[in-house]
Amino acid sequence: MCLAMANPKMRLLYTCLLVVGALCLYVSMSSLNPFKEQPVVFKKEYGNFLQLPDMDCRQDPPFLVLLVTSSHQQLHARMAIRQTWGRERTVNGKPVKALFLLGTTGSEADARAVAEESQQHRDIIQKDFVDTYYNLTLKTMMGVEWVHHFCPQATFVMKTDSDMFINVHYLTELLLKKNRTSRFFTGYLKLNEVPIRKSVNKWFVSKHEYPRDRYPPFCSGTAYVFSGDVASQVFGVSGSVPYIKLEDVFVGLCLERLRITPEELHSEQTFFPEGLRFSACRFRRIVACHFVKPQDLVKYWQAVESSREGDCPAA
Repeated sequence: MCLAMANPKMRLLYTCLLVVGALCLYVSMSSLNPFKEQPVVFKKEYGNFLQLPDMDCRQDPPFLVLLVTSSHQQLHARMAIRQTWGRERTVNGKPVKALFLLGTTGSEADARAVAEESQQHRDIIQKDFVDTYYNLTLKTMMGVEWVHHFCPQATFVMKTDSDMFINVHYLTELLLKKNRTSRFFTGYLKLNEVPIRKSVNKWFVSKHEYPRDRYPPFCSGTAYVFSGDVASQVFGVSGSVPYIKLEDVFVGLCLERLRITPEELHSEQTFFPEGLRFSACRFRRIVACHFVKPQDLVKYWQAVESSREGDCPAA
């Protein structure tokens, strides 16, 4: 009688042990599965172009295309840029054109506003991916893709942000002096950067996302410049490079694959990703300065435009 009663209990215990053992085995095998959570690669077909600029590079090849990452909330910044360094004109006898890079928000009102802005200014490139900070790589590669498909005739391309002061006059002068029109990439050099592993940090990158202990050489994403041929070369290898949300690092990984080494544009510092205190004379001899608000941009630009070389001490 006692043995007969014990058997169902034992069977239940054995059944529980088997279920627990099976679950443990499943979890352990899942963690060892080499096909789980492999690094994501950039998909070139990601999204369709929704807005394209009114620009024919075959008829009028630009010397410099300025690709400015922007968002739907930054209309004031775009207008300030259009009034200052981004307005269409010829610089040092060379044609320069600024274009704005945008994603989508899912809002019909935002979509209508961007379509109207694009129709008015003809300077917006847009695709149908969600416009967030962590899609900045998609946004940047959208600009690279546009150059590859629609404007391979560009001599140089600059990728920059909407909170920047860009001295296109000095940049054009330095590029003409440099006279490097192929396999050239420059900006504020980042040569020995390591991934930030603290999850609370804005630039946190996990071991899964990037397993290496050091980044390849790259340039600060606030502003970097490259020869037109590099756009097509970067786009060409981008599909085989593991995707990372830090766009400047992603571009650096593409350059590493291409064996293109970022180099200095000038013997003196001209790119200032951490910002710089304004003076007209100082800003006459820089290429890019970060953390410039729209209202300050207009004032700075007017001050630099109205200043004269003779007013500034010799370098």
